[in-house]
Amino acid sequence: MKLSTKGKYGLKAMFELANSSVDGPVSLKHIAKMQNISDQYLEQIFSTLKKAGLIKSVRGAQGGYLLSKPASDITVADILRVLEGDMAFTECLLDSEACENFDSCSTRYVWEQIKKAIENVTMSISLQDMIDDYNSNFNFRADDILNKM
Repeated sequence: MKLSTKGKYGLKAMFELANSSVDGPVSLKHIAKMQNISDQYLEQIFSTLKKAGLIKSVRGAQGGYLLSKPASDITVADILRVLEGDMAFTECLLDSEACENFDSCSTRYVWEQIKKAIENVTMSISLQDMIDDYNSNFNFRADDILNKM
């Protein structure tokens, strides 16, 4: 399965939103700048995420975006499903009628196992897990740099 830029950027943007929203709503411009994503493209992505109920918008001078639920309750799978659709990377897993050999396919088992593995991994990682990992790695690098001075 190859992720599109929509899935990659959407996951990065959701990470930034979760990481930056401690003090309240986060502007689209901040997220775009921090993750090096076009404002216009990010607007399209956030429109989709908002319709799916993963984020909410706050209007006004101090407005922006917030997660609709805690970062620990939003998984990578939740985000990718909204932006990429089903995680099957072969057509036969999505539509058995699209494959003439579905019932006698020698490789269907392999594709099914890969799909399950991808789903298991993406369902087991939350935005909070990503933040925790990022912060522990960033703090480690920062401490390492300071100790070398």
